[in-house]
Amino acid sequence: MDLQDAIKRSIQTEKNAMDFYHLAAANMKNSEARKVFEVLMQEEREHAGSFYDIYQGKDIPDFEAFLSTPPQQGDSWISDLEKLLLADFTERRAMEVAMEKEQNLEASLRQMAAKISDPKVRAVFEANAQSTHNHYVLIESEYARLMGMVHETDIDTFVRE
Repeated sequence: MDLQDAIKRSIQTEKNAMDFYHLAAANMKNSEARKVFEVLMQEEREHAGSFYDIYQGKDIPDFEAFLSTPPQQGDSWISDLEKLLLADFTERRAMEVAMEKEQNLEASLRQMAAKISDPKVRAVFEANAQSTHNHYVLIESEYARLMGMVHETDIDTFVRE
């Protein structure tokens, strides 16, 4: 795959993730879970921007206009969310899907980074992979809170008792 094509696909993937979090947040009843997804939506927007900044193609002339386009039908982020919305949508299921998506995206970004020789471009992929990993950790933490599980900050307390 051509490097610029990979960057363009990454811009689209980050927009798809942004749309996923935006639409999922709009369907959440739990305000804390909704806030987490709104934060993730903004961070996915920033990821798309970091890829846009290194994209040399001329077919996405206006980043803001691109982000304003409707969600990409057929994309797995969007189709998985549509399946959730048609079924019994819950914050729990949305987070489970999001964690899986973030893990897959992190692996993909790391694989791409390993193949890139340009240090500037590789750094963008690596930074986005690390941020994507952090997304997983954030969702996992909120999932644990929502499910009433022991939070990682309380582990020492429970281990000592």
